[in-house]
Amino acid sequence: MADPNGGAELAAAESNSADRDVFTIGELARECGITARTLRFYEEKGLLTPRRDGLERLYSRRDRARLKYVLMGKNVGFSLDEVREMLDLYDVGDGQETQLKVALAKFHERIARLERQRGEIERVIGELRRASETVESMLGGGAKPRVRMKAARSEAAREDNRRS
Repeated sequence: MADPNGGAELAAAESNSADRDVFTIGELARECGITARTLRFYEEKGLLTPRRDGLERLYSRRDRARLKYVLMGKNVGFSLDEVREMLDLYDVGDGQETQLKVALAKFHERIARLERQRGEIERVIGELRRASETVESMLGGGAKPRVRMKAARSEAAREDNRRS
């Protein structure tokens, strides 16, 4: 069901959350759109360290900030180990300079890797389009399908050499 307030309730809840010091597992899960199981998993991995009140987990503002950083990192493709490495640098004591430099270097590496992948994906899409056109013309023109595997392999090898 759509929110008649246009998301106003969610925004109010997030605003109230920002002013608080302690969050339950349910509150944090709801706020971040994840499950309690995910929060417990991040705790097992050492990314979050809630305090305990009996069986209840109580998350601090620091845990909340770390969780948002973890989710952002996962959203852009970082592994949990990479996220942990960046988070652990927060406590180095240099005003986050080391953490920010490492994060920036990792961001640049990730961008470069994604750009390489995009280039490879575009190349494969081009090959598939050419192959589709060939097959369509063979089907539409009544021509006998002839596959020239040796020629296709030679073309692929030339393409690989050009990229190297």
